[in-house]
Amino acid sequence: MHPDLFTHEAHVRLAWIHIRNYGIDQAVINVCRQLQQFVAAVDAENKYHETLTVAAVRTVYHFMLKYPVDQFELFLASAPILITDFRSLIQSHYLAQTLASDTAQIYLR
Repeated sequence: MHPDLFTHEAHVRLAWIHIRNYGIDQAVINVCRQLQQFVAAVDAENKYHETLTVAAVRTVYHFMLKYPVDQFELFLASAPILITDFRSLIQSHYLAQTLASDTAQIYLR
């Protein structure tokens, strides 16, 4: 897959699928691992951000609990903020300097 095709919506879908299939704790592990493998395969390791990845999966989970639907498209329609203003969701929980720190950005397991 070309990296440009792996959009923010694709990240949300990946989280949604893993949460549905494996539960939240395993989904966090799976998504982090898969994204690390993906960025390594496309030589873009600097694009991986551990804290944002974990926060994104947990944010998707929060909205899945709020809107328990069986189709991804219905899920996005119920929680459009995941696509339209995800940044503000994250910024309401993390300071910019925290997200910019080396510790937050990359933690390879």
